[in-house]
Amino acid sequence: MRLPLAALPALLAVCVLAATGAGAAGGRTALRVVYYEDAREPETRIVWTLRCDPVGGTLPRRTAACRELARTGTRTLRPVPPDRACTEIYGGPMVAIVTGTVDGRRVWAKLRRDDGCQIERWERNWFLVPGERSR
Repeated sequence: MRLPLAALPALLAVCVLAATGAGAAGGRTALRVVYYEDAREPETRIVWTLRCDPVGGTLPRRTAACRELARTGTRTLRPVPPDRACTEIYGGPMVAIVTGTVDGRRVWAKLRRDDGCQIERWERNWFLVPGERSR
């Protein structure tokens, strides 16, 4: 079967998009972060957005967040394994719920400070939550 010459540019564009991952969900990073200064007080809720490549949204430290997400991918948001022993230490009532996509992969994470493991996870995701160090 022969393609008409007029179809060649469209076919070439589809091949380029497929090769680069453009035009598809793959590679896209877009997050929504819902932060509660105190999870028991819903009125403390703040909502931020983050987009990468190009960097945009309302999250503070967007460039640092995109850089860290490019480096760590979705593994930074993985939950603490259920069989992991954690110190019984309370780090405060703050909660952050992160939803969306990182490098085209869907994510949902609830960051909190209930125990030593959750505090470590919170601090590992310093770029998504306010008040953490700005490495």
